[in-house]
Amino acid sequence: MKMKPTLLAVPLSLSLLVPVQGAFAADHASHTMMSGSEAVATPAAELRTTLGHLLSEHAYLAVEVMRNGALGAKDFEASVGALSENTEELSAAIASVYGEEAGEQFNGMWEEHIGFFVDYVTATAENDEAKKEEALTNLDTYREKFSQFLETATGERLEASGLAEGLQMHVNQLVGAFDSYLAEDFDKAYEYEREAISHMHMVAKGLSNAITDQFPEKFESTMAVTPAVDLRATLNHLLTEHAGLAVVAMQQGADGADDFEAAANALNTNTEDLSAAIASVYGDEAGEQFKTMWSNHIGFFVDYVKATGANDEAAKKEALENLDGYRAEFSSFLETATDGRLKSDALAEGLQMHVGQLVMAFDSYVEGDYEKAYDSIREAYAHMLNPAKGLSGAFVDQFPDKFKMMMPEEMPKTGMGGTASNMSGEWAVYGILLAILASMGVVIRKKVQQD
Repeated sequence: MKMKPTLLAVPLSLSLLVPVQGAFAADHASHTMMSGSEAVATPAAELRTTLGHLLSEHAYLAVEVMRNGALGAKDFEASVGALSENTEELSAAIASVYGEEAGEQFNGMWEEHIGFFVDYVTATAENDEAKKEEALTNLDTYREKFSQFLETATGERLEASGLAEGLQMHVNQLVGAFDSYLAEDFDKAYEYEREAISHMHMVAKGLSNAITDQFPEKFESTMAVTPAVDLRATLNHLLTEHAGLAVVAMQQGADGADDFEAAANALNTNTEDLSAAIASVYGDEAGEQFKTMWSNHIGFFVDYVKATGANDEAAKKEALENLDGYRAEFSSFLETATDGRLKSDALAEGLQMHVGQLVMAFDSYVEGDYEKAYDSIREAYAHMLNPAKGLSGAFVDQFPDKFKMMMPEEMPKTGMGGTASNMSGEWAVYGILLAILASMGVVIRKKVQQD
């Protein structure tokens, strides 16, 4: 069956609407009728979340695959398998609506650009400049073709020029991360990786906005771009990235890798994004206090890595006990901050899943069970969508006036993070500054005053 470009938007709009489940689900259910939960859990919001999850994970795993391929790493095949699973989740969504043949066709299309990146890695290993240039040329042709395809599919809601510009950014970021890593400019490599992850959330924003506008009845006329959904998307981004970067830092620490410090710095920068937001409203002292609180659990994971390297079972047990104490304390903190909208017992359960997934990913990696390691990595990455949903719902419910609709007159004309994709950049900051800060700030102010 030959698929028409216009048909692809329909399965994307239908079958990518996958509700986020798992930890925190019980907590969500306890206040699903509240306006905050409704605002962040609309059909359009679920579409944007699913696209943000799969596309950002694609960038994260693609960097891993390229890096592992160049190094001849022992976990290369497992990382390729994880990236392939990511691709299959999109392909299966297509097949669930249009059948296996259509799903296979989409699978081939999506894998094509991954293949060109692999060609670039192979050419680099062979020191073949001509093949490297050929791979980049193929990527350039692909982005032009795919951009025109999406413009047609969305009824020109997305413009090919903006899409092509955004796809070029995607190419530059992945190639930049790879080239910088090989040049041993590790800080730059991780900077590119973070940019690539962030960029794909902007892709998800543009695509979900176009799809929901094109098929409003499929999404109950809800919108993918609102202040409340922007808040959820921002938390999706920061929390999933935290999980991904934490795994990398732990693995590199175990290996004594040259890029360990850069990996740890990238994870710290993720923490700084939240801490700086706190400080910008409540001052440096409050910002530092939040930074210390958030950094504590990262430090306990580092303790676990060190204890593993030293083969110190007592120290490993102590690190896990510290993580257990932290999750109870932090869960209680969030319940207080949200005036009981989030329950500490459900939060603690979700945090235990987070701990278990990261520890499992690390232990499996150290034991050489790389497939299990990547399964745990993917679980950890996806799991963080749940606290993002629960927290954003609670924040919006707690401060509804800060998330009233202020929609622009025109929608963005790019789904790939080009120049028009900054439309709601202010909203993402707005959501973080007002929702997270307002909820956490009450507790932080009390702590500062007590100290």
